[in-house]
Amino acid sequence: MKLIVAIVQKEDANRLQHTFVKESIRATKLATTGGFLSEGNTTFLIGIDDKHVKQVLRIIKEESKAREEYMNPNMTMTGFEMNSQPIKITVGGATCFVLPVEEFKQF
Repeated sequence: MKLIVAIVQKEDANRLQHTFVKESIRATKLATTGGFLSEGNTTFLIGIDDKHVKQVLRIIKEESKAREEYMNPNMTMTGFEMNSQPIKITVGGATCFVLPVEEFKQF
């Protein structure tokens, strides 16, 4: 058994959750914040048999697309204030951790 911890951008969370339901994959959804821009994320906790790990990771990859956005650097990010051009950054995608589960009980 494995525990998959999947951190996705909040824009991808509902689509991913619907796919989990459609594929009968049980997941716990947590609202989280973090990353380079400290934006809203969603963390899914998924307990899954070893044989289904690749399937779940494939679903997460398909439903959590990276995309480019423009942002204006500001004083809090750069440490000084200046008139600067917006910069292009990549956001989205998913960060996944696959951990071994020693014991699983459901009550």
